[in-house]
Amino acid sequence: LSSWPVTIWKMSLCRWSKLYFNIPQLRWSTSRTTTLHSTASRAIHFSGNSSAIEKSCSTKTYEDVKDYYGKQLSNTKDLKTSACAAPSKPLPTHLKDALDNIHEDISSRYYGCGLSVPESLENCIMLDLGSGSGRDCYMLSKLVGQKGHVTGIDMTDEQLELSRQYIDFHTEKFGFQQPNVEFIKGYIEDLKAANIKDNRYDVIISNCVINLSPDKKAVLREAYRVLKDGGEIYFSDMYINKALPAELKENKLLWGEGIGGALTWKELFHIAAEIGFCTPRLVTARYITVNEDLKNIVGDRKFVSATFRLFKVPQDAVKIKSQAVYNGGITGYEDKLEFDANFTFKVGEAVEVDQELGRILKRSRFADKFSLQEAEKMPCSESSHPIKETIGDPFEFAEAESNGAQSLCSGDNFEGGRCS
Repeated sequence: LSSWPVTIWKMSLCRWSKLYFNIPQLRWSTSRTTTLHSTASRAIHFSGNSSAIEKSCSTKTYEDVKDYYGKQLSNTKDLKTSACAAPSKPLPTHLKDALDNIHEDISSRYYGCGLSVPESLENCIMLDLGSGSGRDCYMLSKLVGQKGHVTGIDMTDEQLELSRQYIDFHTEKFGFQQPNVEFIKGYIEDLKAANIKDNRYDVIISNCVINLSPDKKAVLREAYRVLKDGGEIYFSDMYINKALPAELKENKLLWGEGIGGALTWKELFHIAAEIGFCTPRLVTARYITVNEDLKNIVGDRKFVSATFRLFKVPQDAVKIKSQAVYNGGITGYEDKLEFDANFTFKVGEAVEVDQELGRILKRSRFADKFSLQEAEKMPCSESSHPIKETIGDPFEFAEAESNGAQSLCSGDNFEGGRCS
């Protein structure tokens, strides 16, 4: 990435399809055959006037997105999808308390599509990609505490101005001696330009923002760079069940609503693997409804809001099938931890985990919350349970939810730490 011209980063929100069809003197190089809508393996080279390219494409696209979120939307009710619907399950008390302390001016300008809050955040150094009004950053600043720190990065001046106005308010509200949150202007495809160093963060979150970038690979590659070993990016986003044609990706309204840039979940898995992340772990998903105007444009395509967690674990970490025992001690999850859509850990119960999850638990901030032992060395007992098939498809999960299951990992669907 460091070899790419600076101009490319400045225009990172320029739609690839528009570049391909409308800009002269543009040459593609690809490492493998892919469909036109996929951006996972493309690199671009410019031989024309970079200033003209920036003016004709990137500036317009940036301004479209900035205008939509900075000026056209005044609150969440202005959105044309159900992406901002409230969480379906009750919030843990510590999250509800943190949200209740956020200033109303901040909460009303929140445009996320989920609640991007992982567990065990005390003292963590965190980054929010596309922080918007700052709602999630302020909530996280409460959770990480005075010894932690939260950075929000956004490209929209109006949102940054709003979020910065309430730093002192929340510092006093949370009883901190000094602010532990900051908001910087920048682009999520090029965190280096915003002076964000390598191996800086324990956790990155993003809430319905990555789908606004046509270069998801650049976003996730930068996230990988700035994460510490054992760190994770935990993010909510929109996904589509089948890709949109190029002409619909050019629709300004679809792009602003996040639909035009939505990936399929398999594209996400491909990009994550290519960068070096562990396999994306689905946390939750629900269908998104769109209004009639949008339905007339997108046809029978379906959309979900899904949360995934991607871990950066050293490749040399030992891969051993293990049994994990949750020791408790995580605020809000003292008795049970729903780690993802496939694994729920009850305190003191041994659960057989796949090799990759074993590595994650051993090398991440969860290391002191779990006891792990090689599966073949663990004595069999009624409290140990074998691995079952995992679910990664958010549409499968959302379908189960819409058919009346409150959660694939709750009630009768929960068995031995795994969804049944």
